[in-house]
Amino acid sequence: MASGGAVVPQSSSDAAVLMVPFPMQGHLNQLLHLSRLLAAAHLPVHFAATAAHCRQARRRFHGGATLSAADNIFFHHLPPLHTTQISTRPDPNSTTHFPSHLQPLFDAAAAALRRPVADLTRRLCAAHRRVAIICDSLMGSVVQDFLNFPNAEAYAFHSVSAYAVFFFLWESLGRPFRLDPEVLENLPSLDGCFTPEFLQFVASQHRFLGIFSGRIYNTCRILENKFLDLLSEIDCNKKQWPLGPFNPVDNFQESPAAGGDRSRHECLKWLDGHGRNSVILVCFGTSTTLPERQIWELAAGLENSRQKFVWVVRGVDGDGAGDDVDNGMMTEIELPLGFEERVKDRAVVVRDWAPQLAVLGHPAIGGFMSHCGWNSSMESISMGVPIAAWPMHSDQPRNAALIGKLGVGVAVRDWNRREEIVEAAAVSSAVRRLMASEEGDTMRIAAGELGAAVREAAAAEMKVELQSLVSYLTR
Repeated sequence: MASGGAVVPQSSSDAAVLMVPFPMQGHLNQLLHLSRLLAAAHLPVHFAATAAHCRQARRRFHGGATLSAADNIFFHHLPPLHTTQISTRPDPNSTTHFPSHLQPLFDAAAAALRRPVADLTRRLCAAHRRVAIICDSLMGSVVQDFLNFPNAEAYAFHSVSAYAVFFFLWESLGRPFRLDPEVLENLPSLDGCFTPEFLQFVASQHRFLGIFSGRIYNTCRILENKFLDLLSEIDCNKKQWPLGPFNPVDNFQESPAAGGDRSRHECLKWLDGHGRNSVILVCFGTSTTLPERQIWELAAGLENSRQKFVWVVRGVDGDGAGDDVDNGMMTEIELPLGFEERVKDRAVVVRDWAPQLAVLGHPAIGGFMSHCGWNSSMESISMGVPIAAWPMHSDQPRNAALIGKLGVGVAVRDWNRREEIVEAAAVSSAVRRLMASEEGDTMRIAAGELGAAVREAAAAEMKVELQSLVSYLTR
């Protein structure tokens, strides 16, 4: 696997793919997984991001052992992003949990990366008969110069559910056609999901959607066929490919024997000593900062639930404008005095990066308290793990609504009460409802059946969709 990107390597393929991700973990991870899938189909893939974000994507890659020097993926380091007027830390007491501290990073990416991406596109077009650019839908302005090259075309990748994409587009277009009442049932409002600045940024990028030749989604028809069909009604001239789940779905039920590997995370070794479906994973992603009082209520609720848990407690990601994406954000989060000592016999607190997919694939995990980012949602669904849904911002409330429609989740709180602190009693109730009730057992069965169906689709439907995409890219 090459890096640096100063030279475009020669390839036996007459077609190549250029990946242009959005610089956030949930976006980087998905396009690196898609890169792996396309590279396995014998297409050379060029992954273009800053050195810090390339490093981040590779370091946190689930199933990273499958990436090797033999893979046909080449990392190109775009110039570092220099942000100004950036708040060095998010405000946990803000009325919205959206990571507004990263807005200068988004603006800098849109302003600074267009020229280097155009230069890379030029070199790739000179070396290949056809170049397909797969770009995050939030990076449209960065790739727009592909129109200057007759052998280049571009495809939009949507990092969120088809459900969330459809309703965002349908509402932004003024609700151009009627929907059945059941489709609209329990649709959360977008109030509190985004800042005005980010919505303006989205609009500035989505105006380029018309120049793309198609759309790619990390989902599958068994989950979202209805909303993929509705998306076709909105954009009937565009091809679309549901290729998910992107994350590996085979051989992730790690056995105790794997504990012999020193690199295996300590929380996985701890899980080896616990019974099937006996532990809940608690993790809220890389972009959410909770107020201190909420952290303490969450801790008390987990303790009072008397259930076993793995709690990933970490700060949010930085902007990656420096040498590392952590960029000073990984500060110690203070938990209640004596909490870790009191729960040590039935819990593990993880303060670093946790291998979430491997944890979800462990047989001891029987539930997942999650912010419902689409990466986490797809990983949990594909592993057959039901979700205690606690959305924070962005697409997460609508992902949580979809999870409810699929029958594999319980709500920790009502989105309409998002500005209120979730008290310990509500946390404890949600955990016990999922982990220690007949309802939770029924939901685990449903999640297991849905996960098996998704994995079966990954072995069949996704292969057909992927071959369709590869055939179209190389036509």
